[in-house]
Amino acid sequence: MARKLKEIESEALLLDRHSRANLAKSLLESLDDLSEEEYDQLWAEEAEARYAEFEAGRSRAIDGDEVFRRARMRNA
Repeated sequence: MARKLKEIESEALLLDRHSRANLAKSLLESLDDLSEEEYDQLWAEEAEARYAEFEAGRSRAIDGDEVFRRARMRNA
């Protein structure tokens, strides 16, 4: 499933900004029926998966200042 998820993510990132926003809204709304505990568990699992990717050298850390600089540039 992880491979398929990566493929879906890659395809979704090719969408225009408006379509990505609509998709994100739809996905977030699909989580509205989760309990707070389920929601927290999903975020914990995501954090653990991202950390494992980082530890394995398949992703890299980005300095917080750089993240905010990029965010400001997107909104400019």
